[in-house]
Amino acid sequence: MIKEILSPLRPDLTPVQLEQFETYYTMLADWNTRLNLTAIILPEDVAKKHFLDSFAAEPYLKNDASILDLGTGAGFPGIPLLILRPDLHVTLMDSQQKKLVFLDAVLKELNLSAECVHARAEDAGQNPCYRERFDAVLTRAVSGLPVLCELTLPLVKVGGISIAYKGDSTEELAASNNALSVLHATAERVSIPSDYGARELVILTKNGTTPKQYPRKAGTPAKNPL
Repeated sequence: MIKEILSPLRPDLTPVQLEQFETYYTMLADWNTRLNLTAIILPEDVAKKHFLDSFAAEPYLKNDASILDLGTGAGFPGIPLLILRPDLHVTLMDSQQKKLVFLDAVLKELNLSAECVHARAEDAGQNPCYRERFDAVLTRAVSGLPVLCELTLPLVKVGGISIAYKGDSTEELAASNNALSVLHATAERVSIPSDYGARELVILTKNGTTPKQYPRKAGTPAKNPL
């Protein structure tokens, strides 16, 4: 089902990768009846709006990059990128333990290796185990860009990137100028080809060490964005 949809859209995918996506979809549909992992569940929609959309960041990830999928939910974009690029060192982080149980089951079934972490971004950003550890932090349907700057940039190495999957980001980018200045980052927009509306990546490049007071305590970035 998924294999037949993905194969002509991404002819570079191997039979093994296509089988992994098929299994991932089957598990997603099954677990979704109990966990409410996603509102998008029809095969063609999952193939395009979850799997192919997740691929968009792949050209910006260097070989053997350490990446964090923050607020990973049902595993997007982290698991599709790991299927596509087994060289990546992926960490899947979410504040809901039940979703990590699903992700752990998927990883085992697909014979993939990734670290699953139960944490809020604000706490992880102040944890020496994760602060300024990653080459890239990815977010998809997590929060507005001014908030994402504070949640993601403390986790990125100096010189690394934070990639936010967005629709039209014009207004969010305009509202992020102060956050980018405070957190020593610059932003660029990249359009993603899509047949279901505007899709963009906003790529934040971290140019200096994050001031130690950021991120602020849990809940504060969303209530009072920089």
